[in-house]
Amino acid sequence: MERSAIDIADLDGAFDLQSTVESGQSYLWDRADGGMYERTAAHGGDHWYETVVPPIDGVTDERAVVRVREVGGPREGTLEWESTVDAVPLLTHLLRLDDDLDAILEETPDLPLLRRAYDAYEGMRLVRDPAFPCLISFICSAQMRVERIHGMQRALAEAYGDPVALDGETYEAFPTPEQLAAPGEAALRDLSLGYRAPYVERTAEMVATGEADPSEAAGLPYEEARESLTRFVGVGDKVADCVLLFSLGYLEAVPLDTWIRSVIADHYPDCDRGSYDETSRAIRQQFGGEYAGYAQTYVFHHLRSGGE
Repeated sequence: MERSAIDIADLDGAFDLQSTVESGQSYLWDRADGGMYERTAAHGGDHWYETVVPPIDGVTDERAVVRVREVGGPREGTLEWESTVDAVPLLTHLLRLDDDLDAILEETPDLPLLRRAYDAYEGMRLVRDPAFPCLISFICSAQMRVERIHGMQRALAEAYGDPVALDGETYEAFPTPEQLAAPGEAALRDLSLGYRAPYVERTAEMVATGEADPSEAAGLPYEEARESLTRFVGVGDKVADCVLLFSLGYLEAVPLDTWIRSVIADHYPDCDRGSYDETSRAIRQQFGGEYAGYAQTYVFHHLRSGGE
């Protein structure tokens, strides 16, 4: 096992681990004390967070267990980590530690709602999850609270994922497409996936057989990339936008979920243009275009946590 730390002061901008991994962007991390989502306030403690990372092109050639915690404040603290590999490249990739967060926030509009959200959760960054687990997570997200979505992903990993050891402890990897395509709809329903079970099964089959891969959307123009992802069963525009934003690096994406539609109705009614496409274009422009997804994520977390 390898251990080390990353100095937050060396990053471009602040960093807040808890807000980043407990803000509804990623459902692939778990908190060692079992308390995910019990407290959503920023900088809520030096909890250990854990995940199993599949091989990622250009980042790691092997599956790895990573554990990380934040000690200290969002600008002067450290990220202590333990891993089966050197975790610096992994954490940099997964938690977007290479983003210049100060510059990004300076590029977003000076809107009162955004200022309140930025101030409340200083240092929250977007995540960069592996594409297939991210896709499955958000297929499961329809009409679900974040706690339930996270619970579904943990159940899938425990039922079908491979065990990976670190320092005498065992961690379950998220299932591969092949592993998730094999059990069948009834078995997935038994894990409380409900009507989402056939969507998960069919999407896993598509990836396992090579019929389609969510990573194929990467590099396409934004709206083409969103359309590409809707090939998967159970994936509409909102789920596609989540995968683009939280996995494939389209920082302009703004998923139009219930919270953001409420923001539009209450704060920016001129952005409601009827269709998803036109409303999406309007709110992306309102939130500053290139980094609109950062604005969206701060606002989503701020409102979901009772900030307004």
